[in-house]
Amino acid sequence: MTAAIASAPLTATDRCDRCGARAYIRVSLPGSGELLFCAHHGRTHENALRARAAEIHDESHVLAHTPTSASDNER
Repeated sequence: MTAAIASAPLTATDRCDRCGARAYIRVSLPGSGELLFCAHHGRTHENALRARAAEIHDESHVLAHTPTSASDNER
């Protein structure tokens, strides 16, 4: 997914509307609100969402980053 919209970053409290996992993808549907998806369900439904002219804000790239250790403020 490559489309992005200007919106607040997703946080750990944002949950997938399909399964309840942490949401990494926010979808804005034309005139009818938004949906939140985990990376898996966002990719699963991507074609159908794009067909409805949805705007997609994808933050799933953070899943590829694995820190070698906890940062000082997480200890």
